[in-house]
Amino acid sequence: MSGFTQKKQFFYVLKDKKVLLILMPLLLTPAAYAEDSVMSESSSQQEQEPEKEQQALPETTLAPIIVTASRSDVEREKSPQTVQIIEQEEIEQQLQLSSNSSDVLSNLLPSYTPSRGKMNGSGETLRGRTPLILIDGVPQSNPLRPTGREAHSIDFSMVERVEVVQGANATNGMGATGGVINIITKKPKSGTANQHVGIQATVPTDTVNSDTFSYRANYGVNGVQGDVDYLLSLSYEDQGKYLDGAGRQIGVDNTQGDLMDSRMYDVLAKLGYQIDDDQYVQASVNRYEIKNKNNYTSVPGNRDAGIPTTSIKQKPPGDAPHNDVWTSSIRYENTDIAGMKLDAMVFNQEFEGLFGATNSPTFQDPNLAPEGELYDQSRTKASKIGSKISVTKDDLVQGRLKVTGGLDTLYDKGKQDLYGTGRTYVPLSTYTSYSPFLQTEIAATDKLTLHGGVRREIGTLETDDYRTLPRYNNVLVKGGELDFEENLYNAGIVYSPTQDMSLFANYSEGYSIPDIGRALRAINTPDLSINNLNQLKPILTENMELGTRVTLDNTNLDLSVFESSSDFGDRSRFDQETGAFLMAREKTRIRGYETSIAQNFDDHNLKLSYAYTQGKYDSNDDGSLDGRLGGLDVAPNRLIASWGARWSDKINTYLQVNHAFDRNFDGQNLDFDGYTLVDGSVSYELPKGVANLSVSNLLDKDYITYYSQSALADADRYFAGQGRTVSVGYSVDF
Repeated sequence: MSGFTQKKQFFYVLKDKKVLLILMPLLLTPAAYAEDSVMSESSSQQEQEPEKEQQALPETTLAPIIVTASRSDVEREKSPQTVQIIEQEEIEQQLQLSSNSSDVLSNLLPSYTPSRGKMNGSGETLRGRTPLILIDGVPQSNPLRPTGREAHSIDFSMVERVEVVQGANATNGMGATGGVINIITKKPKSGTANQHVGIQATVPTDTVNSDTFSYRANYGVNGVQGDVDYLLSLSYEDQGKYLDGAGRQIGVDNTQGDLMDSRMYDVLAKLGYQIDDDQYVQASVNRYEIKNKNNYTSVPGNRDAGIPTTSIKQKPPGDAPHNDVWTSSIRYENTDIAGMKLDAMVFNQEFEGLFGATNSPTFQDPNLAPEGELYDQSRTKASKIGSKISVTKDDLVQGRLKVTGGLDTLYDKGKQDLYGTGRTYVPLSTYTSYSPFLQTEIAATDKLTLHGGVRREIGTLETDDYRTLPRYNNVLVKGGELDFEENLYNAGIVYSPTQDMSLFANYSEGYSIPDIGRALRAINTPDLSINNLNQLKPILTENMELGTRVTLDNTNLDLSVFESSSDFGDRSRFDQETGAFLMAREKTRIRGYETSIAQNFDDHNLKLSYAYTQGKYDSNDDGSLDGRLGGLDVAPNRLIASWGARWSDKINTYLQVNHAFDRNFDGQNLDFDGYTLVDGSVSYELPKGVANLSVSNLLDKDYITYYSQSALADADRYFAGQGRTVSVGYSVDF
């Protein structure tokens, strides 16, 4: 721990100097480069020589990978934060094993919480905090009233790559306290009608029948005709019942929603027009829905006896839980406006999440039904309209300084009601924000790159008057208006002593509004107004990180150490009396490290990744971090190993091992017993198309999911994970 302490001291020095670091690139005028700028004619000619050599490089030289989620198009190798790019090949490998987007992310990101395997992903965090999920830059997360459904807003068969920027940052607006997951959809390719068809069927190895049978299909067509490009992708999935490693039917989450026994469809359409060499405009719309078929009812398990929750074939009360999402945007790019690049986008996201019927004590009303007999359903609706505009100038100070400035706007409106009885659960609330930002990147020397930026978050939260439920004394709460203003800073340094190695240090701040639903729905004191409600104060998260990236021949090594802290954080707390999650505003701190090594040789690819995370909070408001954060907040320490191999021109195999280590938590008998899962797949190239066979949970491990063990002591949600399943698929491009 001594090394970690030294890094922590460095972080505090960096934090104290943050304003200087942010302004440093702007203070470094051409005079700062007098030695470089005052050159003789001969030295000028010498400097031009490498350019000629660079132009002479073979065409196989790979272009730098640009991270669009950075908002300033930073090259990944020059980023002062940990950035992971999940390529399309990796996504397709994971989709052979599971269509669950949370599984895809969890299997590739060791600091991401193991998937719950349900429609609701509450508690699935990145480095112990909630990430902001984007689709082509459009926010899918709903920070005002998080539902845990954000990861289920697009089918991953439509995804080209995923950019993951780890650690709190504010460059994409509020909500990114754990980082940014930018899901980038497929793009049109040259040609008039490029088509793709894929089908896949999945069954458990224990029992194969019509109830356990799952299947999925997708079709896509895209192309370019003159100055116009287009893309249309369709996908459909029907999932049957799940079995655990002991052959038992897995419990369905009737309240939060389940992927088991569900149907999903997704439609993605794009239309683009190349106005001229510099200008391009594109419209995009994505329509996604996943809905339970409501054929099964949960049967409570027994935690003490180790008996998981199961389910029986019986229709539960109420309407089926579902996720219904529309995402649309219009993007305009101009690569040359007075030597600057303009990127502008307007977007809209419409979200509805319906939860299952329950007779929870929270929903009871003696005026509607006798105590315990009233079933009701929670429904969340949210509507976001916004814009993102950025302008980049990258040839300042002899090409060493790049400056990106912009303005983001957001109008976020949402509410939560009780679907069955039409009662207000969380009042209609609107958040309006205007956020100018400035980001700088400067090549101080050939080996040293400095980054600095500031974002001004200017927001207003408005709510209507409302009355709480009888469970909370039917009190009248006065609506009102709260104004928020916050300067958010980031500063980073990247030093590359050699071409194959870089060291980086970073300080960044993330900003979010607390879950207003949990803050407002549980008020039971009369004569309160949101204007003086302390629970609604913003969450400011400070993130500090040190790391290195090393590339030697065919070996890649990454290592980073991080600390994330909030003086007035937002921790979810399960209330046994009401059976609901409440909000605790407490000081929190999360520390950890991540490391990965990848080795490519011949036709084999080996990768080993490990993530360690530790979180604490102030349980009694005395300033001391004395409590350990639970499974709703931090992931277990995880080790992921994978081996991909190409045995011939036709045969490819993939094997992955995922181990979650034991972890102890405070109270409620919520200690976690770790488990190991093994998955594998083989693909065979046919004369036309590719056939694949994959096995998930190859060893048929019987285990209880991380969420069920560590998040809450609840017999209704003591869920086992899926046992061994076999999938057979075929895809063809033509």
